[in-house]
Amino acid sequence: MSTAAAGEKDSFAVAATSLAVAEDELARSSTGTESSAEEEWWKAEGMPWNHKPGRSDYWCMGWIGFLGIFSLAMLPLRGWLLGLDPPILMGLTGSRTGAAATGALASVGQAPYWLWWLLLGSIMSIKLDWVYWWAGKLWGRGMIEVWAGRSERAHRRYDQAEKWARKLGWLGVLVAYVPIPLPIMPVVFVLTGASGMKVRWFIALDFVAATIWSLGYLGLGWGVGDPIVDALKYYAKIANWVAIALIIVILAPIFVKKKQKA
Repeated sequence: MSTAAAGEKDSFAVAATSLAVAEDELARSSTGTESSAEEEWWKAEGMPWNHKPGRSDYWCMGWIGFLGIFSLAMLPLRGWLLGLDPPILMGLTGSRTGAAATGALASVGQAPYWLWWLLLGSIMSIKLDWVYWWAGKLWGRGMIEVWAGRSERAHRRYDQAEKWARKLGWLGVLVAYVPIPLPIMPVVFVLTGASGMKVRWFIALDFVAATIWSLGYLGLGWGVGDPIVDALKYYAKIANWVAIALIIVILAPIFVKKKQKA
């Protein structure tokens, strides 16, 4: 289950970076401009587009910002739902950790409707992936450049992920869920849009990939069985404290930054 958690953490980091970009873009657009230099703010370094943004660009960037906020909000909820009922966690979030826990419960007859939770989880897992596809359609690989930023290390990671994604082509959507320390999932999704793949095909492939991987984690949990069930019983006792701890982890840096600016 630790590999799934690592994958979710990496996805959160990508979404958080996108949120920072969206906030910067909104701050620029709200200042008002009269001079020609200010009117061309969209040409500044760190912007994903190579044209003056229109309504679609603003909407897409807004959705990317929402992804960051949504990921922050879901962190403590995931921790709480795992202790409440793992099948619900899998169904509402598409969590791989929830899928493994559900498999363990199903192996002892405690999750009779696991298949329906699995399919619902696949839908919930991919519900916002179209945003990355849209970003690729609008800006090509521009969003990848934004995520990489000025860090050489980040550029290397994203270049490596992009190299793999381009080699795999449409199969990259199926491989994007591999829990490796590379941001391959958002890169693959952006490149599907940039390559001209129709959104209906992207969503269909994404759903199939999410279902296959969730089924794999569910089978892993089924195979392990009783030890996971015992661990879940203990975790249920501390789930509320885990959720509170995650909230503190999320909010503490925000308050520290505000205090430093004051």
